[in-house]
Amino acid sequence: MIRLRMEDEEEDPPLAVQIEEEGPFTQQPEPKLPEDGEVSVGVTVITGYLGAGKSTLVNHILNSQHGKRIAVILNEFGEEIGVERAMINEGDDGALVEEWVELANGCVCCTVKHSLVQALEQLVQRKERLDHILLETTGLANPAPLASVLWLDDQLESSVKLDSIITVVDAKNLRFQLGEHRGSSSFPEAFLQIAFADVVILNKVDVISPECSGGTLEELEKEIHNINSLADIIHSVRCQVDLSKILDRQAYDTTRATHLEALLEESRSLSTSDLHDTGVRTICICESQSVDVDKTRLWLEEILWEKKYDMDVYRCKGVLNVQKSDQLHTLQAVRELYEIVPARKWKTEENRMNKLVFIGHNLNKDVLTNSFRACVNS
Repeated sequence: MIRLRMEDEEEDPPLAVQIEEEGPFTQQPEPKLPEDGEVSVGVTVITGYLGAGKSTLVNHILNSQHGKRIAVILNEFGEEIGVERAMINEGDDGALVEEWVELANGCVCCTVKHSLVQALEQLVQRKERLDHILLETTGLANPAPLASVLWLDDQLESSVKLDSIITVVDAKNLRFQLGEHRGSSSFPEAFLQIAFADVVILNKVDVISPECSGGTLEELEKEIHNINSLADIIHSVRCQVDLSKILDRQAYDTTRATHLEALLEESRSLSTSDLHDTGVRTICICESQSVDVDKTRLWLEEILWEKKYDMDVYRCKGVLNVQKSDQLHTLQAVRELYEIVPARKWKTEENRMNKLVFIGHNLNKDVLTNSFRACVNS
């Protein structure tokens, strides 16, 4: 049976209509590659604290007459996400079974308890062309493992591509949630969810008043940007948001550098001070000299993989001025995964500057700046 998992039990489930079920199959088909001229379908990950309004947002999308064909996957697995296909759970006699419910507005919905890869692969086999895919997390402290799934599965990446990570936060309770475990070595989920976000939906703003102990909206925005200066913040009541602000963000498309360049234009204002005693912050470093791309990769791998400087990097974005190249290169990293690709040619009037933004814990700006300078050929 298909069911929608309602965390805050605020609304009725979306209206579903009966569709003809596809029978189980014993052999998993190869993912359908996009035809010439087509683009991969974007996947938006929706995360947030219990009761923040994730389900309300999903139901808003599923019930709205937006004219888009959106698939929604409600995932109920935890940190042990199985990237390996061997971990896919099978039904009777080895059959792989997936159920989807088609909704009245043309969207489709499914609850997944085991393999995200299996669900996505079967989803792209459907005959109908999808406009977008939403993935609501219900059991994860942070969305980083989901980004890993989408980046590491080459076959899957040909059909779907990570578009952005949306974090829903409760304006009334955010400050309390951020204060949990403060001063300890562990962090509440709220920190990680904000740190990985491309967009933060500050929900339930209607309950905030100057007398509210949770802080004013301006103070809450400052708290969010102290953790992640790159995130856009959207105010909402009951998650009634304009879909154009959260879909097709292309936040992970390294070949589209325009939005990233705009963020880095005010790079010196991105670096933040430590948020109280947590050390979760944003750091921006700049270097005017061109860098050796191979040395840059080794430098990144020492930081991301070997934790050489004892820094825990959650996200990294940037533009690079690579030696012996007229191409502006972009950098994206989530945890241990990173990608450096040429995006476009440098313009004649542009100042060819390396600008890198790090979001994480125990970040040291001086160490990052000095060690990055070693990537410049002497």
